[in-house]
Amino acid sequence: MIWQTRITKITGVKLPLIMGAFAIIGRAEFASAFSNADGLGIITAINYPKIEAFRSDLELMMKLTDKPFGVNFTITPPYLLKKRYGRTEESYYDFLDLAIDMGVKIFTTSAYQAPGLGTKIKDAGCYWFHKCVTIKHALAAQNAGVDAVTLVGLEGTGFKNPVQNTTLVNITMARRLLNVPIIAAGGIGDARGFLGALAMGADAVCLGSSIIATTESIASENWKQKVLNQDIFDEKYYKKIFHLELKDSPIASMAIGHVDEALPIKVFIDNIISETEHVLKCWGYKSDTFNTI
Repeated sequence: MIWQTRITKITGVKLPLIMGAFAIIGRAEFASAFSNADGLGIITAINYPKIEAFRSDLELMMKLTDKPFGVNFTITPPYLLKKRYGRTEESYYDFLDLAIDMGVKIFTTSAYQAPGLGTKIKDAGCYWFHKCVTIKHALAAQNAGVDAVTLVGLEGTGFKNPVQNTTLVNITMARRLLNVPIIAAGGIGDARGFLGALAMGADAVCLGSSIIATTESIASENWKQKVLNQDIFDEKYYKKIFHLELKDSPIASMAIGHVDEALPIKVFIDNIISETEHVLKCWGYKSDTFNTI
């Protein structure tokens, strides 16, 4: 099946799937596997304290895949910079310039607002996607000129906002209130979640926790086993996911409930797509193109 959405049109990928921005493991080996599986692989710049290492991984990425990929810049919120190591928006400017010079066209920002990076990205004729967790912040990002917004629901991992909503509410309301393309994130890890997100109004889906245990992932075996063995209905786990505080969730999202074994990432993604096509056929969908544009 041919997949056509506003995100596939912008990025040039075959499938409306985007790799999450991973600390530690968001590097070329992993990101290239995602791109080679016809999604948009993402290299996460916070993993490179020195620009030389960042350059080397971009070069490696270009050797490992000839398909589209992007670079993420994760900005540490100011209140957290006082408590721990992090990265300011300005610390990435040289990294952005290098990536643009090397031909990268798609950039994502996350964790905190990034108007300076966004301006530089747009001035270079590149695409800027921003990740946030509330409709209020999504509207602000749209007003700032982003080309797409990733909205993370409560089911996801990472930083939580006290007024954050579920993926269902986020995406259906975003479809009503936003004009830019929408990328759904948070708790999605199978075909029905993927198809449901598109039906709710998303132009693509971001896969994060659900791909940590894939064979190409450079996560530790201990990390992968936690993903594979976590009971998402466990009360302690549930409370960590839905804590509704301005702090991080250092655990995988509820998407891991769909992960039973470690598979090659292409097999994992192919399974999602083939199962989605099967559901569509069962519903009487006969076209060989899925078009949401």
